[in-house]
Amino acid sequence: MFSLKPYLYHILAIITVIVWGTTFVSTKVLIGYGLSPAEILLYRFLLAYVVIWFISPRIIFSKSIKDELLFVGTGLCAGSLYFLFENTALQITLASNVSLIICTAPLFTAFLSHLIYRKDKIKPTLIFGSLTAFAGVALVVFNGSFILEINPLGDFLTVLAAISWAFYGIILRNLNNRYSTIFITRKVFFYGIITILPYIALKPDTIHLNLLNNPVIIANLIFLGFVASMLCYIMWNSAVKELGVVQTSNYIYLVPLVTLITSAIVIDEHITVIALIGSVFILSGVYVAEKGFKIRLK
Repeated sequence: MFSLKPYLYHILAIITVIVWGTTFVSTKVLIGYGLSPAEILLYRFLLAYVVIWFISPRIIFSKSIKDELLFVGTGLCAGSLYFLFENTALQITLASNVSLIICTAPLFTAFLSHLIYRKDKIKPTLIFGSLTAFAGVALVVFNGSFILEINPLGDFLTVLAAISWAFYGIILRNLNNRYSTIFITRKVFFYGIITILPYIALKPDTIHLNLLNNPVIIANLIFLGFVASMLCYIMWNSAVKELGVVQTSNYIYLVPLVTLITSAIVIDEHITVIALIGSVFILSGVYVAEKGFKIRLK
């Protein structure tokens, strides 16, 4: 009997990546209105933490001090460091550049996994795909620098954000089997907030509470904190549970495309031919590195 149920989860996955693809543009809008990278992270995580508290287990601490320190690491790598790098990058480079270069995070994860867990071998397709992706990154970075006169520092900060996310993936590998995804996510939000506070204390001028009376700023913060961080998390995990992580993860490759289109429409970013070629290299390289070649010989 025909059922629409499987298609529903595909739709949820597509809606999620469309939202995630627009978050780069939303953050850039907030920066344009005067918010700093650090306070965007703080407001976004505070809102997400308040919301997730109502649906997560009422457990405060993890099972050991070691695990709690690992959770601190997740807050650093997927929270304060990641978003400081990414949001700062959005101040000085294109949202489309950031979205594309972030796609290299799985490559860094694979190499880190090999270094830490020697059982994870580096396949030839991973090397070929990585070189292809990094060639694409070079095209995107230097195209922005020489043609669009964009500071390449922003693109390199995005690479640091991707590396930070890769470390998060490695830490997550040690926690996934012992804790629920909701609990882990709540911990990421909590320690993301805690670890950004020292930075804000050293640079108090990064907080602009007087700007929070602007409806555009409030709307974008609600979008980032509630929609992009909470609702999308629930939709994504529902899709993963039904369709499997591999099939669902394939939709991630739509994120840069959404960002390219959204940034061109909303904030009038120009898309050049070289940038498009670079995006093809990046996405193709990441895909080959993760999936390998699929060639049938007759």
